[in-house]
Amino acid sequence: FLALENFDVAAIHDGSTLAEADLQGVDLIVLDVMLPHLSGFEVLKRLRQWSNLPVIMMTARDQDVDRIVGLEIGADDYLGKPVNPRELVARIRAILRRVDQNGPPLAGDVAAGEIRVNPTSREAWAGGEVLDLTTAEFNLLEHLIRNAGQVVSRTDLSAAAFGRSSSVGGTDRNVDTLVSKVRRKLNAHKAAETPIKTVRNAGYILAVPSPRDPRGPAT
Repeated sequence: FLALENFDVAAIHDGSTLAEADLQGVDLIVLDVMLPHLSGFEVLKRLRQWSNLPVIMMTARDQDVDRIVGLEIGADDYLGKPVNPRELVARIRAILRRVDQNGPPLAGDVAAGEIRVNPTSREAWAGGEVLDLTTAEFNLLEHLIRNAGQVVSRTDLSAAAFGRSSSVGGTDRNVDTLVSKVRRKLNAHKAAETPIKTVRNAGYILAVPSPRDPRGPAT
């Protein structure tokens, strides 16, 4: 069904083969957890050692733990089986829009304190050092920076990170997991405590000066 939506599709049905495949020219991977010889989780672990290529994971096991593990090791989104084809297409297009380098030019860096991102190049820095972020992590951090000093709800962060605003099972826990990953990466580059603070029963706040962006705050 993806080919009918004008996507060029290549299928690999073996985990070990996928882990060693030449992914040059590939824009996104839809990765099944239950692959023979090497699980989707293990494939993703190996992929993240050298690539930030967007990955949507699929699992037939409707358990939060599978989704959380996927996000922990670098998935950008997840879908439970049976997959709704229209939803999968929508998720793919949402992610590709975020990483499309041929879209309209954006303003330069957006910064808050010592944390800085560039929406055009999809690069991020903390204290002048490069941050290695997945697509979902970058989207979440950029949204927090654009709303620095304001409480951002988990629903809004889910929409920013994963491209959806509706409530999905495990959404809060998955956002919490993603925030934890971003915090760890910030802490790895800075001695100071991460400025991403939890606001009980409300969401998260980036407790640093407001972002410097000529386009103004996000709406």
